[in-house]
Amino acid sequence: MSVVIVIPARFASTRYPGKPLVELRGADGEVRSLIRRSWDAAMSVRGIDRVIVATDDDAIRDHAQAFGGEVAMTSTECRNGTERCAEAVANLGITPEIVVNLQGDAPLTPAWFVEDLVAGLRADPQAEVATPVLRCSGRMREDLIADRRAGRVGGTTAVFGRDGRALYFSKEVIPFVPAQVAPDAPSPVFHHVGVYAYRPDALAAYPAWPEGTLERLEGLEQLRFLEHGRYVLCVEVEARGRQFWELNNPEDVPRLERMMSEMNLR
Repeated sequence: MSVVIVIPARFASTRYPGKPLVELRGADGEVRSLIRRSWDAAMSVRGIDRVIVATDDDAIRDHAQAFGGEVAMTSTECRNGTERCAEAVANLGITPEIVVNLQGDAPLTPAWFVEDLVAGLRADPQAEVATPVLRCSGRMREDLIADRRAGRVGGTTAVFGRDGRALYFSKEVIPFVPAQVAPDAPSPVFHHVGVYAYRPDALAAYPAWPEGTLERLEGLEQLRFLEHGRYVLCVEVEARGRQFWELNNPEDVPRLERMMSEMNLR
């Protein structure tokens, strides 16, 4: 049994071109690229057999290889990270037990998020895909709402059933909460963490499915699984005092650097 992490990275991002090569300053003052920090996060996960950067860009390839990363080149036709992961696995001719998509814009992803995700997928043989969700505090919920009010695409939220089966994902803050939540109190809103664990058959089938209306409107790749009736498992993870945020917009760079400083992450 094997688990492979694939980090999809493309240069020509619509919202933030060149994002994988954006530099972030850690708590020790050292500057490292976003893709390097994502690689470091992947390498810290226990029980992983291989970490691969999947990209269609020569500059990202050269940069990743310079810091010792393994790279799989993919086509420019991949519409999202899931398609890029599928193509990388197919091109490499590997058949792991589980493929993890650790998106290259989430360098603050703690190792235990991925470890718990893999354990959750293994524990539910009916699930074809698993993804982590993190319960928002009142403060984190307000940060998400503030991004939306400012017209920024911030974090994604998730709603799921009692069994953990995903019902929907949205860039809006859902569900609606009629009352204000205290800053440090838990809220009923769950932040979707941009990591996926796939069974190989589900990953291989994904690129051939047509993009659905919901996926197109929300710009969320995981909705293609839901629109095709596939079982996506939401695995709740614990922050353990760690702050979490993805780099979605240029405005997120100082936010991530502040978080790294506060958590003493180098």
